[in-house]
Amino acid sequence: MKSHKILMMLTMGSVLVLTACAPANSVAPAQTATSLPATAVPATPVPLKPTSTMPASPISVIPTPAAPQAAKDPQNATYIINGQPVTLVNGKAEQKAAPGSAENIVTQYFGNAVAVDLNSDGKMDSGFLLTQTTGGSGTFFYVAAAVQNPDGTYTGTNAILLGDRIAPQSTNVDPNNPAQFVVNYADRASGEPMTTKPSHGVSKTFKLDNGTLVEVQQ
Repeated sequence: MKSHKILMMLTMGSVLVLTACAPANSVAPAQTATSLPATAVPATPVPLKPTSTMPASPISVIPTPAAPQAAKDPQNATYIINGQPVTLVNGKAEQKAAPGSAENIVTQYFGNAVAVDLNSDGKMDSGFLLTQTTGGSGTFFYVAAAVQNPDGTYTGTNAILLGDRIAPQSTNVDPNNPAQFVVNYADRASGEPMTTKPSHGVSKTFKLDNGTLVEVQQ
């Protein structure tokens, strides 16, 4: 019994000694979690709307030739001479022969007019002569017509060249067709120089064909 108490005391003393020798702050190290780098998740691209609108490509438009304007009388109408519109004002039109040129193209109402119903509508139209100078020595004579509209105004036609420095004689209604007219004038014979006085008689007949003045072939 006595030996048993001594053994218990020795055991308790050993425990106290071991406890006293252990470090006061001895704590089992906690396992630290390793932080993994964050992986970026790619965002789904969102299509952006354009902030500016590109200008639209210009549309090429072919201009339509303007219709001849009606005039109060033949001396203020528009005529087509050599493919170009010429508008008379009180019987005369003047324009530059070329851009920057000192020479002018002068178109004038010559006259020798005849009243004739060219389109058989019961209204009297007019056939007559025009002259045009281009800065040189020539004076070119043309035949043209002005068609009377229902309201009494006139629309000019195209002009047909008769010749250079001719000698106009008379303009008459065609005795064989009241919708045609005849222009009589003197010209030079073939081969004669321009210095020769016109003495060769010429007669040409004209009519309106779908709004266009044409020569009637004999």
